[in-house]
Amino acid sequence: MENKSKINFLKKNYQIIYSIVLIIFIPLAIIANTVIFTRAYKTAIDQEMHNKAIGIINTINASILDILSKPEELQKRVGLISKFNSDIRSLDILEYKNDKFNTVASLDQNMLGKTSNELENVIAWNTNKPIAFLTNSSVKSNLDKNISFKNETERFWVVIMPLSDKMGDKAGLLSMKVSLADMDLIMGEILVKSYVVLLITVLIIILLLANNTRLFEYVTLYKKIKEVDQMKDEFISVASHELRTPVTCIRGYISMALEGTFGELNDKLKDNLKIVGSSAERLAVLVDDLLNVSRIEQGRLKPDLKPVEIGKVMNEIVNELSVQSGAKQLILNYKPHKESLPLVNLDIDKFKQILINLIGNAIKYTVKGSVEVITSEKNDKDLEIKIKDTGIGMSAKARERLFEKFYRVESDKTKGITGTGLGLWITKQLVEMMKGQIMVDSIEEVGTQVTLIFPIIKNKN
Repeated sequence: MENKSKINFLKKNYQIIYSIVLIIFIPLAIIANTVIFTRAYKTAIDQEMHNKAIGIINTINASILDILSKPEELQKRVGLISKFNSDIRSLDILEYKNDKFNTVASLDQNMLGKTSNELENVIAWNTNKPIAFLTNSSVKSNLDKNISFKNETERFWVVIMPLSDKMGDKAGLLSMKVSLADMDLIMGEILVKSYVVLLITVLIIILLLANNTRLFEYVTLYKKIKEVDQMKDEFISVASHELRTPVTCIRGYISMALEGTFGELNDKLKDNLKIVGSSAERLAVLVDDLLNVSRIEQGRLKPDLKPVEIGKVMNEIVNELSVQSGAKQLILNYKPHKESLPLVNLDIDKFKQILINLIGNAIKYTVKGSVEVITSEKNDKDLEIKIKDTGIGMSAKARERLFEKFYRVESDKTKGITGTGLGLWITKQLVEMMKGQIMVDSIEEVGTQVTLIFPIIKNKN
């Protein structure tokens, strides 16, 4: 039971846990990377200075071969070498005599004539190979005890190398201490800058990752909104289906009552039933619109596209709506640009729904004048259908929102006109499902023109 509760806790809070892990792990990874890089860089610098020290001592060896037996000349040469190599902190030449190493030339004149029995000297002499090591102080060599360095923590490469005469025989030792002070100073500045950049980077990343928790919250919120939206769609779908049956039943009974199926009705009752019938009709339209919206949004409304010559269909719809236009004393004309229109890929039922909605709207929003349905061809590629009215028109601002769900143009002239605000949204979706386009042009007090464009099917012959 306890394990189950832990699992549930992890499932519910995995995003927060993930954020905390990121906040800890990423900065630590960046810090570790910076530390490893700087250490590797420092090691590389030390190795480079080691190579430089070996190079200097080899050059010195070559330059003093002919004066190894001349202490005075060696002393002058040591001073000259030091003058042109500021990194050299000590430079001593020792002669091996009576199992002892005596200093015959040195940067520190106090060291002249003194004896050194340092272990490093003995190792270098006996192995006849140079040795080198890093040190922070002068304790490694008695040759430097009286030299005053810039600071107590200065690092050096100490190089001790046997000297050979012209015959190749060992003739003495050369002991040199090369300072890393300048390189350490540069390295210190680089490290300070690196750690400052590291600190800033880590702070920025921590802030971003902390903000990431909010992003997870937004994602969770988005998921919840999506779930609610889906529930809403499902509710609308179910509710619309359930409403359809009783609405159809109400309309049927009202129609039967008005036809006298249940006996004679007086005029007042008939008028009231007509009002109820009109309301039921509007409710039926709303239910159908909601069903269509639900199907479109859930991707369940698929057009059955077939090549169609739409002239006959358009003529049929215009004749059907002529009753509605005649009731308002409007002229409704269909003007095809030629007798046989080109073929287009359409779903007949959905195309009829589009025409009924658009022509019906034109009639609904036209007080006087006419509604015209005109066809034309554009560049032999597209069939254009224009539904043009002399109605109340609309502003440019209203046109921008015309195809939004539940949007209706609100004005004094539209107050008495009923509608769900879904018709044009559904129409646009249906047109686009059939690879078509829909555009609206309108001028207030002049009229509106809706243009439908569908690709023409080219004759393969």
